[in-house]
Amino acid sequence: MATIRFDVLTLFPEMFTGFLNTSIIKKAHEKEFIETTIVNFRDFTTDKHKTVDDTPYGGGGGMVLKPQPLFDAVDDLCKGLEQRPPIILMSPQGEPFTQKKAEELAQYSHLILLCGHYEGYDERIREHLVTEEISIGDYVLTGGELPAMVIMDSVSRLIPGVLGNETSAVTDSFSLGLLEYPQYTRPAEYCGYRVPDVLLSGHHLKIEKWRREQSLLRTWERRPDLLVTAPLSEEDRKFLAKLEQSQTRNE
Repeated sequence: MATIRFDVLTLFPEMFTGFLNTSIIKKAHEKEFIETTIVNFRDFTTDKHKTVDDTPYGGGGGMVLKPQPLFDAVDDLCKGLEQRPPIILMSPQGEPFTQKKAEELAQYSHLILLCGHYEGYDERIREHLVTEEISIGDYVLTGGELPAMVIMDSVSRLIPGVLGNETSAVTDSFSLGLLEYPQYTRPAEYCGYRVPDVLLSGHHLKIEKWRREQSLLRTWERRPDLLVTAPLSEEDRKFLAKLEQSQTRNE
């Protein structure tokens, strides 16, 4: 039995072929940690031309997705279920997608993702079908397929067993509220560039301290906004205070 099931409604199911059949996502499906159903909601149209969109009432450019095919497709997917899963609309107007949101979605055993195209959605889809809207950034794409893949990838790697190494997802950037510390591997020296001595010392407490400080430093330099909500210890705050003092002296 899969740990999480994704149902994706799209007009371009072929876009998901490479994504679902490559790397970790492919292995997760083979091991049945993930189950995915890709549904072309054009198959749920009721006219001979399989029309999924129409011109907007009131005029204006572009085409708007009709409610009927999406409503019927979701009804079909939810047939026999005691309770509907979250039905998520990919939309630039939605809640910004974050690691915290990925962790929240990973708690569900079933998600339905709606991918639109064209100018937009009939507002009744937003008001009466979906449970939430998610945006992966403040920019516009040609459709919701890429955002759906981003969400599926981010959520899937949080499912136990998917990554193999259960500590990987925990220490990734954003998982602990901070950016990840620098990583190194062999050789210890390359083109005159050496791995920090502390990582070669074998002293686990010193390594842990170094990594924490590097994570704080990188976050302070690149994403200081994250420090506002990150869980910080007294030692963390002292280290950040030293960074601030050092910056002040250098200005």
